[in-house]
Amino acid sequence: MDKTKADILYEVLSPWAEADPIHLDGISSRPKELAGKKIGLFYNVKRASQPMLTVVERKMKERFPTCEIRWYANLLPPGHGVSELEGADKNKFEEWARGVDAVVGAVGD
Repeated sequence: MDKTKADILYEVLSPWAEADPIHLDGISSRPKELAGKKIGLFYNVKRASQPMLTVVERKMKERFPTCEIRWYANLLPPGHGVSELEGADKNKFEEWARGVDAVVGAVGD
C-alpha cells in the first residue's frame, strides 16, 4: 500500500541534553542600570575583537548616553590570559578592572 506524505510520521529529537538545573551566579553582582556607569570593553589580539567592541561601544552610547567607556587590550599572544601579566602591565590591568562597573569582553577570530 502506498503511503502519502501525510501518512508518514516523523520523530523529532531535541539536541538538548538533560542536565541538573543549577542556577548560575556571576562572580560579582550586575549593575541594575548602566546609565552613568563606567563600562569596560576588554579585547584580545584577535583581529575581529576590537571591531566587534567598537559596535558594542556605539550601541551602548546610543542606549545609555551617560555611560563612560573604558577600553583594555590584552596584547598577550593567543592562549595567554591576564593572569600571566606581570609588573606594570599587571598594575595597568588591575587599575582598569577596579575602575569599571561592568565589563564586556570579546575574543574575535
